[in-house]
Order: sequence, then C-alpha cells, then structure tokens
Amino acid sequence: MNALILIDLQNDFCPGGALAVPDGDAVIPLANRLQQGFDLVVASQDWHPADHGSFAANHPGREAGETIDLDGLEQILWPIHCVQGTAGAEFHPDLDISKVARVFQKGTDPNIDSYSCFFDNGHRKATGLADYLKQQGVTGVYLCGLALDYCVKFSALDAAALGFTTWVIEDACRGIDQQPGDVERALEEMQREGVRVIRSEDLAG
Repeated sequence: MNALILIDLQNDFCPGGALAVPDGDAVIPLANRLQQGFDLVVASQDWHPADHGSFAANHPGREAGETIDLDGLEQILWPIHCVQGTAGAEFHPDLDISKVARVFQKGTDPNIDSYSCFFDNGHRKATGLADYLKQQGVTGVYLCGLALDYCVKFSALDAAALGFTTWVIEDACRGIDQQPGDVERALEEMQREGVRVIRSEDLAG
C-alpha cells in the first residue's frame, strides 16, 4: 500500500506567516485533490516550544539566517514559527484534513530541530511515523508540502533510507531557495538517493 504524507502545511509556512515559503499556499488545493487517490493520508506538523533553540530570538545578538552549534549539531537560526498552540502552528484553513488518519508532530524538543517527519536532525529520536506506516502495511510513500529544500527533502531522504519506495510530487511542493539553487540541489540530492521526483499529472488515474 502507498501512503500520502502532507508535510507541514501550516499557517506560518504560508504567505503572511512567520516563516513564509514563497507561494506556499498554492499547493493546498493540489494537496486536497491528491488525497482522494490514497487510502492512507498522514500529516506532519512543526510543533515547537517557545524556547526552541532554533529560534534566533532565543540567542541574544544573533540574527535569523546565522548558523550556530546547537547541542552538537550545526543549526540555522530561524524566526519564531509554529509555536505549540498558536495560530501559526495550525494547518492552513483551506487544507482538508478530513482524510488525515494521524498527525505526527516534530520539533518538540527545544535542544534539537526536526526537519524530517521521521526523525530529529540528529536521528536521536523517531517521531513514530515509520513504525506506524509499517504497521499499516505501507511500502511506498508520496510526499508533498513545505518546504521542498528542507522538511520535504529530509523527510524523503529518511523515507528512502528506511526502505520505503519514495516519490516527491514536485508541483505539490514549494521551496525557500534561501541560497539560489537550493531547490534544484535538493531535487538532485533526493534523486541520487533513489527518491523519484514526479508531477501530480503522473498520478492521473
């Protein structure tokens, strides 16, 4: 069985949000349509405590975009975003979550960030998603969401490494492209690791 994973389709990652991905809300209608073709749909949700170490505001004198050492890992500092219980952390209001079987929250540990929906960035703790998918008999996963060059990329790389046949639906994702070319490089890296990059029309029927 194949599952669809909706990655971080939250207000703070959409235009007007604290860490907006350019054109991020454009993927919502497509994500809603894609769900109709899957028997199992799950979603990830960035869910940070307010004191999260990835927030530039929690490091006096530091700016968003700078890199620090956070508990032994290189960490890009971000604006405060997707704080637990805030409107910014909620799913985009136009996202249909009626078919979502389960939501897996990530980034809950203040000492380590979590781009992937499977593990934190140090692979120290799992979110439980891999075990859940295997219990459901899932062998293949299709990913869409935000942002292609961060959370989608790391989720896809982990999915492939875990043995799932992995597809990324490119037109159902948007990237940050913080450094020009980041999105292109992310696509190339995923493909090198066996991830198949497709477009939504490839799923027709």
